Amino acid sequence: FTLNINMLLRPTAFAALLLATSVDAFSGVGVAPLRSATALRSPICVHARSTLVAPQKRHVAMGARMGYTTEEKGAFPSEEYRMFFKSDGANVSPWHGIDTWADKDAGVVNAIIEISKNTRPKMEVATKEEFGPIKQDMKKGKLRDYPLDIFWNYGMIPKTWENPKAEHPELKAFGDNDPVDIVEIGSASIPRGSVVQVKALGTLAMIDEGELDWKVIGVSLADPKAASINSLDDLDKAFPGQIDEIREWFRNYKSDGKFVDGKWGGITEGQNSFGFDDKCLDAAHTKKVIEETQGEYDLLMAGKVEADGLSLK
Repeated sequence: FTLNINMLLRPTAFAALLLATSVDAFSGVGVAPLRSATALRSPICVHARSTLVAPQKRHVAMGARMGYTTEEKGAFPSEEYRMFFKSDGANVSPWHGIDTWADKDAGVVNAIIEISKNTRPKMEVATKEEFGPIKQDMKKGKLRDYPLDIFWNYGMIPKTWENPKAEHPELKAFGDNDPVDIVEIGSASIPRGSVVQVKALGTLAMIDEGELDWKVIGVSLADPKAASINSLDDLDKAFPGQIDEIREWFRNYKSDGKFVDGKWGGITEGQNSFGFDDKCLDAAHTKKVIEETQGEYDLLMAGKVEADGLSLK
């Protein structure tokens, strides 16, 4: 923030400003100040900031305690906007250069936050571009926004891949050719580009236009409730109704319906569906899903599956 002599002459105003700035800077996981939804749309040329994978009690493996910076290029929103990840000054892919697990025994993954909660721009890691920067998705030649805010932090799990050539034996659907998605259910809005350690506790098997698109659900270790959440049941008790809300949001966001007063209505077409009778699978099944998609990723990187335009760098 900007400090001038008038602030120093008015200690009360200065203290209030300092407090407000401190709260803003430590919203989310404390890795970077969060810009408002309005500020997120302001032009940016090149901006670098620190994105730290911070130590989180005993759950965090030593390998996850490295730091990253992000560099934004191009105005936002625009087709040219990109957010690059760097480590020790060199470009690093958030898909290929960051470990899947922060602590596998504890079921804690590293999550790359692409979309902050309560925002609409559909941001994603560009898997077909070198170093996989975050960009805004395009549809029919236009920048893509969700039709309503997404109410949770949303991102991807590194070094996973939903293979479009591999059919799931039970669901009879092929992968969507992307890393596994993750929904962080916690109370804080986490800045885009953050690398966050998340307890992976549940999974929805979404079928989107015939493709399998797993939605892992978890809570950041930095969330005040995280210490007492160690299972899907714990998650549901800590955030009652939110798992159902997540399912219905993803079921309906592409439909022709409207979300009014907390409810969806007027839907006639365009809904996604979910496997396993709409059930959210538990932590053990979630770990299995992550491990299976890690295996598909390993095949991709070993050249045993055609990349078909995906960047492996």
